[in-house]
Amino acid sequence: MLVLAACGGDNGDTAELEVATTDGEAAALPDAIDPGDFGELELGAKIVGPQGPEVKNSLSNEAGILADITSYVACPAGMEQCDPASAPEGTVYTYVHTVYPGEDMDPATGAGDGPDDIDVEMATAFKMIAPALGFTGNAGFSKAGAVAAAGDSVQVVITCDDTGALIWTVNAGDGGNQWEDAEPLTFYWQSTLPPAGPAPHYEIRANGVSGTGNGPYPGVDPEATNACAAINAQAAPQS
Repeated sequence: MLVLAACGGDNGDTAELEVATTDGEAAALPDAIDPGDFGELELGAKIVGPQGPEVKNSLSNEAGILADITSYVACPAGMEQCDPASAPEGTVYTYVHTVYPGEDMDPATGAGDGPDDIDVEMATAFKMIAPALGFTGNAGFSKAGAVAAAGDSVQVVITCDDTGALIWTVNAGDGGNQWEDAEPLTFYWQSTLPPAGPAPHYEIRANGVSGTGNGPYPGVDPEATNACAAINAQAAPQS
């Protein structure tokens, strides 16, 4: 199990998670690693696909839209053009997802100006529902964005599930402030594989239910590894 976590300090700056809030987090803490902070991430050019450099979609269920999501994939810093066909061998691609519970307030994208978005009072997780193909072991989120969205006591824990998918769990703590409507939070993960196109492999957990939708997703490469496998094996109880 991979765990990345951050929480707000007394001065409003983010600090490392020191206190587990669930039994699962308590079990994972011994394997915790320092999280990546999107605010400190240096990226190069974005991949330009059929929909442009950014892909905007919604995460929804049969009842309506639970969130809008804006995603892109970028090459490393210094690359002025990000074309997987000509990128050097060993290029690491950063998958970035900004999630807006409810909607992104842009009438031209996502939920638009229709009435089908759901009023989100509490969002608790953003996750993949398919393996993080080519995952390097590096993932993170915007620490400043997490504090702005849910307050100084917010805690974000990133885990690999048993299928090799990534889960960002957001715990806003006590005090009434939650990750809720129209409060964007940016998440990212890195892969050795470029996107093959959009796939319905992303999900938000909000108001006690889930909504899924499309985002850029790597193509299958039998030679690529997923760091979740090694991380989960290391975290497994030894007999």
